[in-house]
Amino acid sequence: MIASATSCNTPAAKDSRQDVFLALLPKIQLHAAIYFRYIRCPAKKADKVADAVALAWKWFLRLQERGKDINNFRMVFVILVARAVKSGRRLTGMEKIKDVFSERAQRRSGFRVEPLGTGVRANQDLLGVEIQELLDERLRDNTVTPPPDAAAFRIDFPQWRSTWGERDRRLIDLLMLDARTQDAARSFRISAGRVSQKRREFHDDWLRFHGEYCASFQNSDVI
Repeated sequence: MIASATSCNTPAAKDSRQDVFLALLPKIQLHAAIYFRYIRCPAKKADKVADAVALAWKWFLRLQERGKDINNFRMVFVILVARAVKSGRRLTGMEKIKDVFSERAQRRSGFRVEPLGTGVRANQDLLGVEIQELLDERLRDNTVTPPPDAAAFRIDFPQWRSTWGERDRRLIDLLMLDARTQDAARSFRISAGRVSQKRREFHDDWLRFHGEYCASFQNSDVI
């Protein structure tokens, strides 16, 4: 056992092992390129091929340690490596199932990630241009509020808030902190359904305060 392990770690053994893998490498790359031909992005496709090569090297070393000859099942090995990469396996482990950018998560939960506005524009004929632009604006990442909107909100919100009673004002403040429905219900000793009703009342009254309620109602009829 000791003599065998020592012989496997000699420079000649390492060179021989690398030569075997390098002879197999073109088949791994070609099959991975064919297997992932459905990927349109060249960079993403190249990443998949690279993942297949890295995983193949890891598996190849394990087979060598067990005394397995890769030449006896070369094509089976190449096919299994490509399938493993598609299922989410990587050199350092599996893709995280809770990562929305993971193909494994998308495949399991039945969704896909697209550039912002792609799905909305596909329904332009159904929703209309006005609704499409409205949804695009709502979905667009905007971490900086324009100064005029910020100034208007600082003036309008305290006025609107003052139109409610003291208990409702405290509930508004709690909901603004993104409190969960159940937590708000326990804090005010009311049902979760009542919290949801109050949230809707606050929302509709805020729209009425700005004169936006009618426009919002008309848009919902269009949809």
